Amino acid sequence: MSEIAEIIDTLENRIEKLFIKIKSLEDKNLFLQEELNKTAIALQHQSKAFEGVKSDYETLKVANSLLGSDDYKRDTKLKINALIREIDYCIAQLSD
Repeated sequence: MSEIAEIIDTLENRIEKLFIKIKSLEDKNLFLQEELNKTAIALQHQSKAFEGVKSDYETLKVANSLLGSDDYKRDTKLKINALIREIDYCIAQLSD
């Protein structure tokens, strides 16, 4: 009879340890999910900042070429031609 009691005690101890381990893993999982969310938000902010810097860079390239730099003249001409086409399209839409 005492042998059965020992087996039951051993099982209870193991089950208790498993519950503790499960709780620990759930807490760790929750922490990791929060860290993942924070990292995703930080990545979104960095992506938006990168797009802003990229836009500023393109604007500076155009401004630099307008000031006389030969490096980006072709890009600037293409950009101006695209703007002229957009303006022509808008004028055509207004005249209809």
